[in-house]
Amino acid sequence: MTQIERIEASGRKRGRVLVYLTDGACLKITEQELLDFGLRAGDEVDEEMRRRLRTAAGVSDTRAAAAELMGRRAMSRRDLERKLQERGASRTESRYAAEWMEAIGAINDAEYAAMLVRHCGQQGYGPGRVREKLREKGVPRELWEDALKQLPPPEEQIEAFLNSKLHGEVPDVQQQKKLAAALARRGFGWSDVRAALSRWGAELPDE
Repeated sequence: MTQIERIEASGRKRGRVLVYLTDGACLKITEQELLDFGLRAGDEVDEEMRRRLRTAAGVSDTRAAAAELMGRRAMSRRDLERKLQERGASRTESRYAAEWMEAIGAINDAEYAAMLVRHCGQQGYGPGRVREKLREKGVPRELWEDALKQLPPPEEQIEAFLNSKLHGEVPDVQQQKKLAAALARRGFGWSDVRAALSRWGAELPDE
């Protein structure tokens, strides 16, 4: 049976441990597996042990990658799993890593959704555009409505937008159409847009 010939810390990757076997193979694991399995030079390693070490090392590597990604910027659980898979992790490894991140409180889709909505509100986006962002970022639909409560009232946002564009001047017909189209692109409903522009002297159709 194959035995462990020697164990060395990797000189290229922090936390990586190289386990050299007498059959010439080299197992790349992490310090966590070294401790969990209590590996020492001279220990016997069969095929089942190799499989378990590789599986455990894959989970550890994916957890480390997940922590690195979340340290860079906030994201939804779906996006985290997707990015981990893009880095080469399996679906199972990605799922386990995301579950671990949730368990330690490092990822929370509800908190992320609320933060995303607040940011969109600060950018002047309305409910329609914000829903698109929530869908794009992989936030579960059941979290949308609570998160959308973070948005300022549409009339307040629309008024701020109109003030920034008109500076107190009454828009002509051409400006009215352009402003209405711009507000629609920002995700505001037609009834809110029409009501706001009517306060500026605009006369727009009901639909």
